[in-house]
Amino acid sequence: MTELEEDVTSAAKTGKMDMKLEVIVIPVSDVDRAKAFYGGLGWRLDADYDNGSDFRVVQFTPPGSGCSVIFGKNVTGAAPGSAKGLYLIVSSVQAAHDELAARGVKVSGVFHDAAGVYSGPDEPYLFGRKRVDGVDPDRRSYRSFASFQDPDGNGWLMQEITARLAGRIDPAQTTFASTNDLASALRRAAAAHGEHEQRTGGQRDENWPDWYAAYMVAEQAGAELPR
Repeated sequence: MTELEEDVTSAAKTGKMDMKLEVIVIPVSDVDRAKAFYGGLGWRLDADYDNGSDFRVVQFTPPGSGCSVIFGKNVTGAAPGSAKGLYLIVSSVQAAHDELAARGVKVSGVFHDAAGVYSGPDEPYLFGRKRVDGVDPDRRSYRSFASFQDPDGNGWLMQEITARLAGRIDPAQTTFASTNDLASALRRAAAAHGEHEQRTGGQRDENWPDWYAAYMVAEQAGAELPR
C-alpha cells in the first residue's frame, strides 16, 4: 500500500474523509423553460451538455453557494415538480425577496414561524408551516423566510441565518460565501460595537478591529458574543 493510500484509509477509519454535497438534482418537464427561469434568478450557468440524442444536463449555481443544481433530460426518474423544501440560506431575507421580485419572480411575502406552531395551510413539509407576515419580530436567526417555485412547482425556501447554532461552524475556519454576506456581518458587528462603546463610557475604542473580528467569528460559530 502506498503512503497516499494509507493516508486515505486512515482518514476513512477516523471519520475525517471530506464528503462535500455539491449537486442537487431538480426534476423538470421542459429543460429550456427551466434554464430560462434559473438564469433569470441571476444564478451562474456552469454547463449545458447535450449529447444530441437522449441525454442533456444543465447546471446552475446560486450566488455564493458551494452546491449547484442540475436538471435536464434523463438525469432523474423523479416526477417534475416533486422537489420540495429546497433551502437557500440568505443573510437578509427581505433583501433577497426584493431582488427576486425585481427580477419578475413570483415570490411569497416575507414571513416568520408562529412560535413553534406546526400546523397551517402552507406547504406542510417546510419549517415555518404556520406563517405570520413579516420578519421574526426579534430577528432571530433561522426564523424568517420567503418562498417561491419554479415553473414545474419545485419549491424553494429562503431562510435568513445571521448566527449559526453552536457547533455548526468551526471557529478556526470562519468564511463568508460572498461580499454581501461579509458586508452584512460587518454591519451587525458595527451596530453591536456601537452598543459596546456606549456601555464602556462612549469613548472611541482603538481596538475596534479586534472586537469586530472576535464578534464576527463568535457570531458565525454560534458562540457567546463579546459585549
